[in-house]
Amino acid sequence: MKFASVRLVTNDFEALVSFYALLSGTEPARLADGFAEVRLDGATLAITAERLVQLFNAGAATAAANRSAILEFEVTDVDAVLARMDDAAEVVMPPTVMPWGNRSLLIRDPDGSLVNVFSRPGE
Repeated sequence: MKFASVRLVTNDFEALVSFYALLSGTEPARLADGFAEVRLDGATLAITAERLVQLFNAGAATAAANRSAILEFEVTDVDAVLARMDDAAEVVMPPTVMPWGNRSLLIRDPDGSLVNVFSRPGE
């Protein structure tokens, strides 16, 4: 089995795609109207408009309802990501060294999902 992607369902498709494009520095692949993928080394983040979920799987997912998962992105420079994001994200926790040594920044995407941007010690 191959883990393929994590998909976020949103009612503000363009805002969410723009947020993750800015965060990752990667141009999303727009595969259909209301569906895009941000393809990164090791994982793909898929983003879909809720209207597509309703069209094919009504009620299966609800936009902007996540409060249990954290999307995590490993980077070499947490502070550079924070500077790039500027006012595009709510900062939940400024860059902080965690007890296990990672330097982490917690932000929220436009739909309120929690995002951890971190670097490992010595990297």
